[in-house]
Amino acid sequence: MLIVQLTKRRGEFLLDMDFSAPTPGITALFGRSGCGKSTAIALLAGLLSPDTGRVQIGDDVLFDGDRHINVAAHHRRVGVVFQEARLFPHRSVRGNLEYGARRLPRDLPRPARFDDVIGLLGLEALLTRRPHQLSGGERQRVALGRALLAQPRLLLLDEPLASLDAARRDEVMPYLEKLRDAFAIPMVYVSHQFDEVLRLASRVVLLDGGRTVADGDIATVSRHPQLRAIVGPDAVGAVVSGTVERVDDTGLASLRIGDALLSAELDGATVGQRIQIQVLARDVIVATEAPRGLSVRNVVAARVVSITPDVGRAVLVELDIGRTATLLARITARASQELSLASEMQAWVLIKAVSLRGHVFNVPGR
Repeated sequence: MLIVQLTKRRGEFLLDMDFSAPTPGITALFGRSGCGKSTAIALLAGLLSPDTGRVQIGDDVLFDGDRHINVAAHHRRVGVVFQEARLFPHRSVRGNLEYGARRLPRDLPRPARFDDVIGLLGLEALLTRRPHQLSGGERQRVALGRALLAQPRLLLLDEPLASLDAARRDEVMPYLEKLRDAFAIPMVYVSHQFDEVLRLASRVVLLDGGRTVADGDIATVSRHPQLRAIVGPDAVGAVVSGTVERVDDTGLASLRIGDALLSAELDGATVGQRIQIQVLARDVIVATEAPRGLSVRNVVAARVVSITPDVGRAVLVELDIGRTATLLARITARASQELSLASEMQAWVLIKAVSLRGHVFNVPGR
């Protein structure tokens, strides 16, 4: 278990963070710029000293204000990858990768082996190059490898894709997924891009103005009002998980989500694969009668849970599709009135299969 209870005042800004998360797995710190995410990373790494609080990984206490414990940064075995790779310019890729490992005690177990890390991150062809000969994405992959080879008990990633363009982000993201699945290392991932959080994290800590306003599994936090206020109406949606039941010869996958069977275009899906989908509220249509004769692939029976005002002249309808799976639909207030929507009412939700494309991700390993 990762336990974080910290306060830190910097001028007028006060960070007051309190969360816990099972390990291993990726916990995302998410929020607007200036909400305290990078300060939190510096505190966890030991680069800043908290005013009060506690940081504990399993049985190891890294900071305890009451007991006057504050393990120095170089003794914490906490790896950090920043927005910029921060590689040593005078060393080759191999020299950068080996730097952290050289400083480790000889008797320390080394689950992240050199050849495994190189293979995982696709660095074989880069070992003799210097940092100035690498692309931005390649530099970040080397930074990831260097952090891994230092055998960290906690890995902190402070917006590692923020300095990259879209093409380089797409290049690095699969390597982050491989890293998550291959090594049982607890990770804290900072981002203000919710798509990154969806692809990588199993839990989300939502920060606003220096305070923890939500903390939980990604499905729960995805429906939190504070998250909706941050990501904006077009990105509001519910995250649900399930299993691939079959894949037809056109590549259309059938996904068991709650009591429903949803179709989605999903490249490389295999039967039995666990998946995680964000269904955007703007892509969900609500009906009060079972529709027929439509091209829409997904027509799912649902129960109306709640109807709440949203921005403009819209409302958000929360819909239960069984086994704790919940969707959100963003519709006009007038449509809600004309349909006489009310809590506990039987309804149907319609979602085009193609609207799910690009929103299907591997469920993080647990």
